[in-house]
Amino acid sequence: MTYQIEVCIDNLESIAYAIAGGATRIELCSALALGGLTPSIGMMVKAAKLSSIPVYAMIRPRQGDFIYSQNELELMLEDIDAAAHAGLNGVVFGVLDVNGNVDINANHLLVERAKLHQLGTTFHRAVDHARDWQSALETISQLGFDQVLTSGQASSAAKGLPIISAMVKSNQIAVMAGAGINATNVANIAKVTGVRQIHLSGKTSRPSKMPLLTHAQMGNEEIDDREIPITDQNKIADVVNALMI
Repeated sequence: MTYQIEVCIDNLESIAYAIAGGATRIELCSALALGGLTPSIGMMVKAAKLSSIPVYAMIRPRQGDFIYSQNELELMLEDIDAAAHAGLNGVVFGVLDVNGNVDINANHLLVERAKLHQLGTTFHRAVDHARDWQSALETISQLGFDQVLTSGQASSAAKGLPIISAMVKSNQIAVMAGAGINATNVANIAKVTGVRQIHLSGKTSRPSKMPLLTHAQMGNEEIDDREIPITDQNKIADVVNALMI
């Protein structure tokens, strides 16, 4: 059985680790700790040059909900253009309205811009915040997205198996399972739901190469500036191997 293994990363160092572990696609972000935000233009350009597998850019202008102002939507359009000009293969986004429905007009605008550049499109986990996942999935499919990323409206894919399974069975759009996926649960998630696309970060960290000189903090004191989050090649490989059993 062939699976699409998408690894989300937020630094260039992790591209090589993800590919070596067996990733078949990269989701390029900034700020994974916030659920992933739009990467810089420079990061897009460099990732396109470094990666031997397709790279999709997250198009999410800020943390928080998925209701965007006109200015934010215009920014997202600019970022889609930037992803295309950088040489990336696709984009990842999702817009909801104040009632928790998929925003048809906003998403149509973004999908059409992506199609103009022949970019692939993923509707991200905004679907997990939708009021009615069935209505949301139908709308996402009609809008022309290539796939949808979901945890089945649960805190993790392992807890959202019933909805993920129902999404797959609806046969409306390719479904990618994500959130909390690892080598111990991926085989069961794939078996129970029937998904053929898996999304994970496989995160670990490495220490800074610089010795501790001061106790200054760049931001939240709970975050250790000396720990650099990176993708763990072995965690990705373990997931790939678990799916082959």
